[in-house]
Amino acid sequence: MKIKPQHVVSLTYDLYVDQEGSEVLQESATEEQPLTFLFGAGQMLPKFEENLSELSTGDTYEFRLSAEDAYGEYDEEAVANLPIEMFNGAEVPEIGSVLPLQDNNGNRFQGQVVSVAEDSVIVDLNHPMAGQELHFKGNILNVRPATPEELSHGHAHGADGHHGH
Repeated sequence: MKIKPQHVVSLTYDLYVDQEGSEVLQESATEEQPLTFLFGAGQMLPKFEENLSELSTGDTYEFRLSAEDAYGEYDEEAVANLPIEMFNGAEVPEIGSVLPLQDNNGNRFQGQVVSVAEDSVIVDLNHPMAGQELHFKGNILNVRPATPEELSHGHAHGADGHHGH
């Protein structure tokens, strides 16, 4: 069956990024723990889906996404200075730790702590893979029409379409 909108796709992938001239495996989804998603529901990077459209169960794939098509270029300005009072006497985070943050509109995102001063914590709000070309390889394990419930919820319910409890 071909991948089309309103279909649930299960696939494996290996994601590589260039680090100092060699490709490093960043994350994977295996046959035991595949990535399962409702195609066309806006959960995945649009260009990721575009590269998969028209593939069928059993197909293998390999493609690259430029930084622009993936998580965007690295933005030097996307750094926030959080007042130390924000942590209300809780432990001040360590450099390198990732903080769940929320903006005034309620959008959630993550920031990585890049430095800690006496009165503030500096957080980098760029996606960890911003500015990087992504290289995906994998295969399509399964494609099936989404159930009415999945369509109304806007996401897949596991490989066979049912919630595991």
